[in-house]
Amino acid sequence: MDSHRPGVPGAPIVCDVRGIVVDVGALDALVRLQLTALRMGTTIELHNVCPALVQLISFAGLADVLVIAGSGVEMHGQIEKGEQRGVDEEVLRGDDAP
Repeated sequence: MDSHRPGVPGAPIVCDVRGIVVDVGALDALVRLQLTALRMGTTIELHNVCPALVQLISFAGLADVLVIAGSGVEMHGQIEKGEQRGVDEEVLRGDDAP
């Protein structure tokens, strides 16, 4: 697990989890890391997350706790700019789609 923090105060800590052994112990360590980051006034962003870790995070109900970035996967519960928590959006592709 490789992590670094850009020079911007309060910026998320980037945590590259490429090659991490996906198990409950790793998940526990990531959650504890996130808790510590929150106590310090920041968060961690997980980068290069494999599909197995995404599934484990989702299965454990931690999609609202751990932020996955750079994976092309949007975890349920993450709020995008302009969205409201608790409002699910549905995209229908039909005749009116461009």
